[in-house]
Amino acid sequence: MKKYFALIGLALLLVTNASFAQEKINWISIQQAEKLNTTQPRKVLIDCYTEWCGWCKRMDATTFSDPSIVKYINENYYAVKFDAEQKDTVIFKNFTFINPDPANSRSTHQFAVSLLNGQLGYPTMVFLDEQFGILTPLAGFVQAPDLMPILHFFKADAQKTTTYEEFKKQWDLNKK
Repeated sequence: MKKYFALIGLALLLVTNASFAQEKINWISIQQAEKLNTTQPRKVLIDCYTEWCGWCKRMDATTFSDPSIVKYINENYYAVKFDAEQKDTVIFKNFTFINPDPANSRSTHQFAVSLLNGQLGYPTMVFLDEQFGILTPLAGFVQAPDLMPILHFFKADAQKTTTYEEFKKQWDLNKK
């Protein structure tokens, strides 16, 4: 009888833990995003980070772990996590990007330099349209409540007809 109750307790514990398992952003490579975009076009969000960046780690632990942000990004964007100091070669849009000094731990990858237009600061999110044109880089730590309207702004192509400031005013009015 004790074994029976122990098994039931263990099963309940496993089910409870599974139900609290947090969803995560489906981070993919830029090559995967390029391939997926051929059959299902989406905008792309690239998180340019470095291993040593404390604010990058905080973004991962807070903003990129927020359930509403995770859900919205996974449903509407291809999310790419790119280490700006990685050593691997990247082939994107028929261009080859390398890390010019891979032996140096702080050498910046050419792909990051290209995405950030030489303005190297981390974390920086880069928004791309469905044709992989750069919409904008967004430098610095962004909290989840501040990121949500930005995600909606680019998803809706609002940048084609209005400023972010005007969009945000409307967003704030709709939230009240």
